[in-house]
Amino acid sequence: MVWEVNKTSTKIIKIKGDKIISTDDTIVREVPITLFLNGKEFVTMVCSPQGLEELTVGFLCSEGLLQTLEDLKDVKVDLENGLVHIEAVEGESETKFLKRNITSCCGRGRPVFYFVNDAKSMNKVTANLLVTPGQVWDLSDRLEQMSVLFQQTGGVHNAALCAATEVIFFYEDVGRHNAVDKIFGRAFLRELPLDDKILVFSGRVSSEIVIKVGKMGVPIIISRSAPTDLALEMAEKLGITVVGFAKGEQMNVYTHPERILG
Repeated sequence: MVWEVNKTSTKIIKIKGDKIISTDDTIVREVPITLFLNGKEFVTMVCSPQGLEELTVGFLCSEGLLQTLEDLKDVKVDLENGLVHIEAVEGESETKFLKRNITSCCGRGRPVFYFVNDAKSMNKVTANLLVTPGQVWDLSDRLEQMSVLFQQTGGVHNAALCAATEVIFFYEDVGRHNAVDKIFGRAFLRELPLDDKILVFSGRVSSEIVIKVGKMGVPIIISRSAPTDLALEMAEKLGITVVGFAKGEQMNVYTHPERILG
């Protein structure tokens, strides 16, 4: 097996009807990365092995463990051994995190870190960003065009942070949440204002994604897929515009349609 950063090549047997073919296939890579926070093993995340600094920093931002760049002291990525070491200002949130439940749904040791109460403690997104339907479709199309690894493997999710007329940066990962955390981490490290930005996303808009976007302060989510009912309930309360099934010249605007100009 030959591997690159995010993909591998392996021999397979392909069966199409009555034909049996031996060929090469491209598949996505998936690796466990263990995050050590202030010298203590904190969490293991299963992810694509790229953008690990952004991923782990974004994850800590999502958890409320990093509030400002001054909270972050140092980040060291050891890809060969699957480790990331982060030194940060210690706070009460770290202890609360360690008391949360653990599940295998998002990888070994990945916690169930979202609850409805998280939304109650967040500030409402009040940004008055406006976009046209044409800009929504254009950004969705750009995300699809940039999703080369998905086209090759069908095994990753994609997320892009955008302005109304341009893609600012793009990430992909085997995990939906990871792709968004990479966006969060990159923006945090660059101290980028987010109240005039848009998250364009390939995956389902779940409540976890809405919570992450709300903590980022991003006012609009554009997805090529569907939302859940709890996600829409949270988005309505948090002031976030959710657009789903944005493909071609179609879209569904589920919450706060005032940001999409007719």
